Amino acid sequence: MATLASDGGDADRQRRAQRGVTRLLVRDLRKLRRLILPSRMQATVPDWIEAVRALVGEYGNASAALAADYYDAQRVAARITGTFTVPLLDPPPDEQVDNSLRWATKDLWPRDPEDPATTEAQKAPLETRLDQAEKKVEQVTQKLVADQGRGTVHNAVQRDRQAVGWARSAALGACAFCRMLSIRGMVYKRDTVGFRAHDGCHCMAIPVFKGQRFELSDKAKEWERLYREYAAPYSGDQLRRFRRAIEEHG
Repeated sequence: MATLASDGGDADRQRRAQRGVTRLLVRDLRKLRRLILPSRMQATVPDWIEAVRALVGEYGNASAALAADYYDAQRVAARITGTFTVPLLDPPPDEQVDNSLRWATKDLWPRDPEDPATTEAQKAPLETRLDQAEKKVEQVTQKLVADQGRGTVHNAVQRDRQAVGWARSAALGACAFCRMLSIRGMVYKRDTVGFRAHDGCHCMAIPVFKGQRFELSDKAKEWERLYREYAAPYSGDQLRRFRRAIEEHG
């Protein structure tokens, strides 16, 4: 008898564990803000970036380890025999982390308020700019860390001959785009390249193995119903209509 794979149950528990990693990451990020001295930003921001980079590596490795344990457990639940060692995804390159942090903090630097290119965000008081930068940093680093977990599962599926593909699992409060992808079920094959995620995204990959049947969770079935009824018939406008359906009926 085929075993069942789903985007609920174990997937939701794994998501809660990964969000726990994110909470610890954000806690430690906020402690690092003291490293940025407003009177010496040119000198202190590089030290802050180095400290944040270390956090991303630490918590990214934790995310990857959690994902590997989850993959192993799903393999056992699917009654797959034989051994397979899940390769842990490496932390993102320093350049990728640095570019993300520079984007998140680009409004910190003083600009000429009379310059037409200066945005309203850049004209705000420094403390406001620091608060806004902190929020952006939390989102971009969350993605970098979560990508290590997602990538670990995705890479394992590609290397494990007993895996046939993966499905996307979206959180209850996910955006319409993520929900729309999740209702597709197990359509992502072993050789599907990459996992599309945005800053602050808590979606994850669900491995599916030979002999398994994939079934949407109750929440995803309801999203599928909304999409089919309110969005699917309108080619080119599905996402906007799906988003509105979620707002009105979700």
